[in-house]
Amino acid sequence: MPQRCENAMVFDIQRASYVDGPGLRTTVFLKGCNLRCRWCHNPESQDERPVLLRYPTRCTHCGVCAAHCPAHAVSADGATNPALCTACGKCALYCLNDARKLCGRLMSAEEALAAVLPDRPYYDATGGGVTVSGGECMLHIDFLEAFLRLCHENGLRTAVDTAGNVPFSAFERILPHADLFLYDVKCVTEETHIAGTGASNRLILDNLRRLLKTRADSIIIRVPVVPGFNDNEEEIGKIAAFFRAHGRPAKIELLPYHRLGENKNAALGREGFTAEPPSKELMARLNALFDDLR
Repeated sequence: MPQRCENAMVFDIQRASYVDGPGLRTTVFLKGCNLRCRWCHNPESQDERPVLLRYPTRCTHCGVCAAHCPAHAVSADGATNPALCTACGKCALYCLNDARKLCGRLMSAEEALAAVLPDRPYYDATGGGVTVSGGECMLHIDFLEAFLRLCHENGLRTAVDTAGNVPFSAFERILPHADLFLYDVKCVTEETHIAGTGASNRLILDNLRRLLKTRADSIIIRVPVVPGFNDNEEEIGKIAAFFRAHGRPAKIELLPYHRLGENKNAALGREGFTAEPPSKELMARLNALFDDLR
């Protein structure tokens, strides 16, 4: 028997996705990220450990969750004491109203493959495949390399959704098994990137330059347009200039900020970023900056 691959913490497997690459896709989301984007729409992915989400409006205060909590971290009204909670998931398991959800479970590459294989007819019919996302999926490079290899061995097309904030050696390990990269570019100005994500973008842009030299036709660039961060022609224009200087990818997508992460932050019990999505008029102006690159 082959050696069992290292496990990775999976927080969701989303089927019939049409936003994570071409065709219908199954997206495997891994936990853990080395960026802290203020607007993150998957804040439950940032911590590599399991986390508990709670939706108070669904709670009927029945007390079932409290009765099954071995750490006595849950009160009769459904409130959770984070100092006592071990994220074992029993309260979510027994919740009668889907008011609690444990986010994160360990899976091996083989288990992940078994989860995505049943969707093969949809991939074949639409030109789709499997996408691995996060969090930052490339932080789990042993799992990722093994999973992508298994997908190829079983005839599945693959895509990797990454922010690129990892050593280039991680890219080298998966290049033979990644058919497509969905590469996030937040901005070019380093100070702006640090203010918005908590990290420099030097490594991110350096990795992108290296990828563009050999794999430009298999890179889709995704730029989140975030109010108060990069929603202006100056910063988005710098992104366009970057690709004029270093190579044209297969596609560039500008993605308007959406408010999905706001509800998730509330469910995690923390205050998060909030803003109105950019207008259609602004998105049209910013998209026009890339007309010569499309």
